[in-house]
Amino acid sequence: MSARTKARKRALDMLFQADVMNTSVMDVVADEAKRAVGEPDRVASWLYAREIVDGVNDHREEIDELIASYAQGWTIERMPNVDRAILRIASWEMLHNPEVPAPVAINEAVALAKEYSTDDSGRFVNGVLGKIAEHAAS
Repeated sequence: MSARTKARKRALDMLFQADVMNTSVMDVVADEAKRAVGEPDRVASWLYAREIVDGVNDHREEIDELIASYAQGWTIERMPNVDRAILRIASWEMLHNPEVPAPVAINEAVALAKEYSTDDSGRFVNGVLGKIAEHAAS
């Protein structure tokens, strides 16, 4: 598993935790930063996970508006917490990280959805992110 794949999982954990516990993302990041000090072999994944979470936090309004507009029949609040976090991560990568091609962001997000969410989540995440990728390319 690549460092970026591990970082996406770590970012998912942080965003999910903040969402479920209804706490600040920055508080969760601070707790994870303390843990990361004791894990020098995971520095690469920690740095990118932090970049993702900071980026999602900084651009949350824009990202959520796009997700809501392309998730037909689903409000942000009604989505499963895991799906919401996955969509935010991949949306940030497609919109704000030119190093990550849209197909890579989508494939990684679909893999996370299939592993950590419902049976239908992979297809749902793929559909929403495909539309966001089209939007980002225009």
